[in-house]
Amino acid sequence: MKFTERFNELVKLSGKTQVEIANAINVSKQCVTDYKSGKSFPSLETLFLICQCLDTTADYLLGLSDEY
Repeated sequence: MKFTERFNELVKLSGKTQVEIANAINVSKQCVTDYKSGKSFPSLETLFLICQCLDTTADYLLGLSDEY
């Protein structure tokens, strides 16, 4: 569940709304809600966009590194 924890942490730190994030990564607000709750996980393409939007790395989001 590293992705869920770290995604929530970075969303909070970013100060962006779920709607802003959803628009930036081309998904619905409900999809962002599902990522935050751990109900679903992004595709590789969406993970790339999340990394750009939240200024982080996939390694950090996936728990492979502690540096974002």
